[in-house]
Amino acid sequence: MNWLILLTEEESDWGFGLCFDYLRNEKGFTWNHKRVYRIYCELSLNLRIRPRRRLKRHKPEPLKQPLRQNQVWSMDFMHDQLSDGRTYRLFNVLDDYRREGLAMEAGFSLPTIRVIRALSQLIEWRGKPSVIRCDNGPEFISREFTAWAHKHSIRIEYIQPVKPQQNAYIGRFNRTARYSWVSKHLFETLEEVRIMQHAGFVLQS
Repeated sequence: MNWLILLTEEESDWGFGLCFDYLRNEKGFTWNHKRVYRIYCELSLNLRIRPRRRLKRHKPEPLKQPLRQNQVWSMDFMHDQLSDGRTYRLFNVLDDYRREGLAMEAGFSLPTIRVIRALSQLIEWRGKPSVIRCDNGPEFISREFTAWAHKHSIRIEYIQPVKPQQNAYIGRFNRTARYSWVSKHLFETLEEVRIMQHAGFVLQS
């Protein structure tokens, strides 16, 4: 009896099975299984509420404010439709330092090669960033893109899945673009999108 009380106090999440195995295998007691269980129930040890296991959750780091230009660039895609239902995409790049819009490229398809080309053109006149922050989209995790970033000594900082707040600066930029001109117009052609995109991009920047 005392052994059962001692075990359940020290090992609060042990049930009868673990207690009995310990007494039998570790302590060498040859008590009958049914007899030990009867005593276990008489002591109301079978009615104990097991404590919940608490998950260790890491406190998310706040989005840090860059201290200089080209320290961190954020990038993301937007989607919308033309009047005929065709979907087009906008690839947006932002310098987090002053929330400065650097690029906004429109296309029906913006694969990795287009992303690399747009970024390479930016680097030619702007200089390269130390870090690029993005989500885990296929264009950003591809071998071509990671190899390009490694070649230019640019660190890719991927946000966690379903954590858009970790890329809040570009998210805010996207919302401004959507509400200021993307959602206000029903475009018929991609060329119309590009013309309005240029005007809207200039206003945002």
